[in-house]
Amino acid sequence: MVASLDYIEKVIDTYASATEANWSTGGREGSTIVLGPAWADDVMVTGDLHGNRRNLNLIRRIAELDKHPKRHLVLQEVCHGGPTYPANGGCMSHTMLEDVAKMKAQYRDRVHFLLGNHELSEITDYPIQKNKQMLNLLFRLGMQQMYGSASDKVRESFVPFIQSCPLAVQLPGGIFISHSIPEKADTVRFDKSLFTRSLDPMEFYDQGGVFDLVWGRDYRQENADAFARLVRAEVLINGHEPCPEGFATPNTRQIILDCCGDKACYVILPVGQKGSQEEIVKRIQMLK
Repeated sequence: MVASLDYIEKVIDTYASATEANWSTGGREGSTIVLGPAWADDVMVTGDLHGNRRNLNLIRRIAELDKHPKRHLVLQEVCHGGPTYPANGGCMSHTMLEDVAKMKAQYRDRVHFLLGNHELSEITDYPIQKNKQMLNLLFRLGMQQMYGSASDKVRESFVPFIQSCPLAVQLPGGIFISHSIPEKADTVRFDKSLFTRSLDPMEFYDQGGVFDLVWGRDYRQENADAFARLVRAEVLINGHEPCPEGFATPNTRQIILDCCGDKACYVILPVGQKGSQEEIVKRIQMLK
């Protein structure tokens, strides 16, 4: 059954509120959220969710944002995956994107949804195929099942929200959090100004720096070192890569977190304390 007009209007309004909250987030500098002790006591960093509602609920419970008024939460990549609608097989993960927007609207300065490649693909129609299925098509079928003829209007409301999402969160002590890092940063110039300025809407569509950042899968030590130098970081925390054990350390710079499986992992980091990769890994816990 298609959602009521009142419900659809609330979803559209929520995306508008979340978009405004993204732009006005405290500590936002260009496309980066720069956090310090004045803004936060600690930050809970999570990985890709891909429609896993159980894990999103666990994250909410563990974060306890109402009980910790200076705790921040970093979320990423909710689109594509999880349950489907029985009627047409459409992907239900659009409802998680709506939930993230609700969280952003509620905790305006403390929830940070990083731009990921799957969300980018939804606003640019860049095709993603997995297990011989077109994920973008399944996502559209899910929205059609839920919103019927209003699907395009709902989509039009989440495009600005995704475009307003930060590319990174930067913590004192040399910790830089982004969905991924670009490939060949050690040999090909990457435009680091992406992080310190507002983006032109066309930059989401030209398969340039934004695309390279969220799609990169180059885990060589040299690449990680070069990107860390570029953003003046010691440790890089990313998502993007599936991790059967919930996290991975492919080199001495990167920590990859994954929250879409049974062994989903997260980390809570105190703000203002310098942490090495080894020290941060010791803080990683499993969602349960």
